[in-house]
Amino acid sequence: MRTIRKVVVLGANGTLGSAAAAMFAAAGVPTVLLARTPDRAETARIRAEQLARGRRSLAGIGAGTYADLEHALTGADLVFEAVTEDPAIKRDLFAVIDRLRDARTIVATATARLSIASLAAGRSASFQRNFLGIHLFHPPTVIAGCELVAHAGSDPGAVSVIRDFLTREVGREVVETSDTPGFAANRVGFKLLNEVAQLAEEHGVAVLDQLVGSHTGRTIAPLAAIDLLGWDVHKATVDHLYDATHDAAHDQFRLPAYMQRGLERGLLGRKTRDRGGFYRVEGTGAAARQLVLDPVRGEHRPISELARPAPGFVDAMKAQIRSGRDRGYRGAMEILCAATGSEADLLRRILLGYISYGLGLVGDVVERPRDIDRIMAFGFLWAPPSVLVDAIGPGRTIVLLEHARLPIPRPVLDAAVHQRALFDEPRVDRARFFVVAA
Repeated sequence: MRTIRKVVVLGANGTLGSAAAAMFAAAGVPTVLLARTPDRAETARIRAEQLARGRRSLAGIGAGTYADLEHALTGADLVFEAVTEDPAIKRDLFAVIDRLRDARTIVATATARLSIASLAAGRSASFQRNFLGIHLFHPPTVIAGCELVAHAGSDPGAVSVIRDFLTREVGREVVETSDTPGFAANRVGFKLLNEVAQLAEEHGVAVLDQLVGSHTGRTIAPLAAIDLLGWDVHKATVDHLYDATHDAAHDQFRLPAYMQRGLERGLLGRKTRDRGGFYRVEGTGAAARQLVLDPVRGEHRPISELARPAPGFVDAMKAQIRSGRDRGYRGAMEILCAATGSEADLLRRILLGYISYGLGLVGDVVERPRDIDRIMAFGFLWAPPSVLVDAIGPGRTIVLLEHARLPIPRPVLDAAVHQRALFDEPRVDRARFFVVAA
């Protein structure tokens, strides 16, 4: 039976490469990191050992350059490629690996958006059978969600080996997705993130992050999350999805013009502390103050000038969650459903869009509602769509979706017809996604 006893990681100088190496080594699997130069490889090795320290039984982590590739591949069961998201660079590297690999060596790409089939095209039949995608979430040493993406030519046996390895040995929460643009998590997650970024031009950054906050089932408010991720990464992802998808969410993947102008001025979010992104901190220590972007003017202003008191229903939702009554979040969703006014309408539409689009991918991108739920729970750390449906009630969700003129996913209809809960993950406490500050 095929097992994974040695892993080679390519792209060691990137943050994902060294973190992935730490993840594999912490599972007790000898791992070799390769980068362009010895200094970069050694720096990555040290970082990987620091990340893996104290986790289970740490295996050895070696380091080398691409000149050592032939030697490193000897006895390798898995090659994990985590170089830059440039298809030409990846294909050139795969051509070399194809010549040097053992016939049973499995090759995985860490791409978050490129087609797995297109990256395998032109390679040997053996390479294609043993090629797939492993999409990890940052940082993989902390976030357990993982998408496993096979292409039409992937050997089911190789997919099974990697699935078992990631699940049993590495401790990943694995969701298998089809080889479609953005796979599952990014397609669902970035639809909401970019929709909120679009709405911020009209309603304001601070207002939107206050509205779509932790009381809606996410650890970080959407625009603050884009700052943490990086505007450049956000743009690359939504631009790809806009070009590659043509479904009901197509327009919501269009990058807002004000963000493009900000990128041209060097705004990347937290990566550029002095320039900032949606938020910027001015000064240090006790004198520091937070500024927020005015999308219309294209400038940062004191948050006190642009923020406004939270709507009453938001405060009521938070109080309900803190109380824990009626499971907290269930009562909070009841408050939202009954709330009136334009801000309540706006928040309902955002959350209903998340439900409609996420569960609408079942049967196309993933096999079951549980797959969408698990990857949003363990990858994005968001309340899964089915948790929101159960909290609102499937029948009421259908009525709200009809009112919002949004597609009604088949799983929601089935849950309403059979009068059963939709979220199918008994070991997960649903309330964990709704944590608000005291």
